[in-house]
Amino acid sequence: MARFTPFAALMLLALPAGALAQNAPTDSTGRPVVSPEPPAQKNPLAALGDTLLRAEIRAERSGGPIAVDGVLSEPIWQNGNAVVDFKQRDPIENGVPSQRTEVRVAYDEAAIYIGAHMFDTAPDSIYQGLSRRDNDVAADRFTVYLDPLCDRRTGYYFRVNASGTLVDGTLFNDGWDDDSWDGVWHASVKRGADGWTTEMRIPFSQLRFASGDRPVWGINFSRCIMRHSEWDYVVFQPKQASGFVSRFPNLVGIQGVHAGHAIEIIPYVTSKYESFETETDQAGNVGGDLRMGLGTQLSLVGTVNPDFGQVEVDPAVVNLSDVETYFGEKRPFFVEGGNIFRFGNQGADNYWGFNWPEPTFFYSRRIGRTPTLAGDVDGAPVGTTILGAGKVTGKLAGMDFGSLLSATQREMVNGTEIEPATFYGVARGLKSLSDGKRGIGLMGTAAARSFDDPNLEDYLNSGSYFTGVDGWTFLDKEKMWVISGWSGVSLIEGSTSRITSVQQNSLHYFQRPDAGHVEVDPNATRLFGHGTRVWLNKQKGATFVNSAIGYMSQGFDVNDVGFQSRADVINFHAGGGRKWTDVTKVRKYTEVFGALFGSLDMGGVMTGGGLYAGGFTEFANNWSWDYSGGYYPEHLSNRLTRGGPLMLTPTSVEANTYFDTDGKRTRFYYININTSVSQDGSWYASTYPAIDLKPATNLKVSIGPGIEQVHQNQQWVGNYDDATATSTFGGRYVFSQLDQTTVSANFRINASFTPNLSLQLFMQPYLSAGDYQQFKELARPRTRDFLVYGENGSTFDEVNGIADPDGAGPAPPIDIGNPDFNYVSLRGNMVLRWEYRPGSTFFLVWTQDRSDTTPTGDFEFSNDMDRLTSTPSKNIFLAKFTYHLGL
Repeated sequence: MARFTPFAALMLLALPAGALAQNAPTDSTGRPVVSPEPPAQKNPLAALGDTLLRAEIRAERSGGPIAVDGVLSEPIWQNGNAVVDFKQRDPIENGVPSQRTEVRVAYDEAAIYIGAHMFDTAPDSIYQGLSRRDNDVAADRFTVYLDPLCDRRTGYYFRVNASGTLVDGTLFNDGWDDDSWDGVWHASVKRGADGWTTEMRIPFSQLRFASGDRPVWGINFSRCIMRHSEWDYVVFQPKQASGFVSRFPNLVGIQGVHAGHAIEIIPYVTSKYESFETETDQAGNVGGDLRMGLGTQLSLVGTVNPDFGQVEVDPAVVNLSDVETYFGEKRPFFVEGGNIFRFGNQGADNYWGFNWPEPTFFYSRRIGRTPTLAGDVDGAPVGTTILGAGKVTGKLAGMDFGSLLSATQREMVNGTEIEPATFYGVARGLKSLSDGKRGIGLMGTAAARSFDDPNLEDYLNSGSYFTGVDGWTFLDKEKMWVISGWSGVSLIEGSTSRITSVQQNSLHYFQRPDAGHVEVDPNATRLFGHGTRVWLNKQKGATFVNSAIGYMSQGFDVNDVGFQSRADVINFHAGGGRKWTDVTKVRKYTEVFGALFGSLDMGGVMTGGGLYAGGFTEFANNWSWDYSGGYYPEHLSNRLTRGGPLMLTPTSVEANTYFDTDGKRTRFYYININTSVSQDGSWYASTYPAIDLKPATNLKVSIGPGIEQVHQNQQWVGNYDDATATSTFGGRYVFSQLDQTTVSANFRINASFTPNLSLQLFMQPYLSAGDYQQFKELARPRTRDFLVYGENGSTFDEVNGIADPDGAGPAPPIDIGNPDFNYVSLRGNMVLRWEYRPGSTFFLVWTQDRSDTTPTGDFEFSNDMDRLTSTPSKNIFLAKFTYHLGL
């Protein structure tokens, strides 16, 4: 059974205050990439720069029913409370919009309504991009932003484009957004001779807000006029400043309404047919989701026996590193509202990394993962069954709050237990103070396992726990300089065999023979660690600063619930840059940056560092160019030998570029090129060109081939104990030259027949071959000197892959074998999605997976493609019904 310590009990008591740490997407420097459209900015109604003289927008009670048909015929849409004072954010900051926009707000006892008229002097030029829900394509569009809790940091957005496609999501950290939330709301659009109009109905049951007879919300509106690449806002975030939600005008006039307490039940039923070669299988399943309000400011979402058959498959990858591949979460229950569980990066608008292995403190892919012993048992399931999960999110005592609990079942195959029953818990609380000028948060995670089969205790931790604090504080009243960061401790528990294995895995490498600050303890049943990271940002004005320092101790380990690539690290960087936001005949925006960075282990050994610089330019014709490069001087690595002694890493340089054309055109081209060269002759190059074709407003075809080539002179092959290898501490650390070629492609077709009926196709052929040559071993620590097998008295049997380091000497031979590989894969799925009523969906899904591996390192495109098409495929056909019940 899992062992519960006082520390574990403390963690579990914290679990009504939780976190689901989904890291925001980052660019090549580790900076978050936020918002597919520019986040909002400076309040044009404010008279004194960033001093907000907050405007008021008034809502009126409807006084009668509103037919949400896109026609603004109801009397409420003729009142004198129209919002018309929009300003350009792009292309000309604070410029006069090219077209007039009128917006009015109404409400009744059940919902808030938005009526918007987008006047247009050239209605035939309105961009209409029809797509499936939440697929934000190039089109004219209108967005309403709501901050119902009026906390000036969080909220919702609801968007509709000129074809009627709905997009929604949440706002957090006063400027970042997350499109994972799916609300149940409705909007319609109409085109006319003077532009287009929309009506939106957003039920109060979908929103959390404070109770009161006259609540005050935050509200904002934006409009995109695609042919001009123009974004108009009521208020927007200046290009040389931060903060979006905090700038919203107040919404007043709502009286006598209350946050909805409706219970939403979404049951599902599936029918599935699988075929692989001559084997077939049919199965059905039932389950469901529950959504309900807890008071006025909290929401409960639960799921029982969830099914994720409509989720796009993960791409294929050949991973030769010692770090597992990170796959993004795609399962709706875990994706939706994930930002509430984000930890460590709050308060500032950018968090650069530069070789800092920032953990994902809660990696929801751990829940339902492949069973531990699945590879040893025929017929094992692809994922562990999730019995149920629930999460609570919202506001609690003025604090952003979230908790998630989940349980997975014990998995048995033919009488063999391959995965124990496991409990996962996450808790998060975040309190904003002094009108957002400072904040403090707490987080806790826990995993606990019940072992019915004691043999599994050597493979898995019995318990894993983390608790931490994060926060920020601005150093000045103008919110120009901000310090933010996190600090936390971790604890894992298990059998002596398991904890010994953890100490030696790729996260820790305690067995390193020349590392005086770490040592494997074979009697340990616990591993404790701690870590901290602090950033200093200047985020207002033409110049910006981003600097940080942090460490994770040798034993820090959140990998049982989170995602962490390594511990035992001290890392720092000092960087900054400049923005040019004035529009010229050539460009709209340019940003350049640079940074000096370095990393050490906790023993003081310099394990990395260098200089990195780059920039981004958006041109006047809407093309854009992203460019960067780095210089990394010679340093020592404590990871290349994978638990062995330090090894010298040669000087290297890299260059990266991304270029794209105007995304609103019917042909959109883009290319991503990355290269690096090392002083020892190793090199890497990748090219990923792509094209998006839009032959019709409701059809998009994306074709993205790619090629990667690697020539690595020191690719790790294996470690072998040998007492005669005295110069390398009784071990032989074998490397080789590797030539690897990978060719892949991503094909996507998105066809929409109506805003609620769509067809999506994804296919990824993937071919990769690796040829290992010139096997050798590290001759001396802290060098890049090698003994090449077959030279200087050593021998190598190329037929059988057996090396003898000293020929007829006392050293035993090493059976290296043949690590060459040629891997082919084809993965894809097709999803027909029909939202036949708000919140209720029917899916038809076809998934195919085929792959094959041979021990040859030759890359021959035509032969590999022939082998790919002839490889047996596994096909899954699934039909899924969900039905939204509002009680």
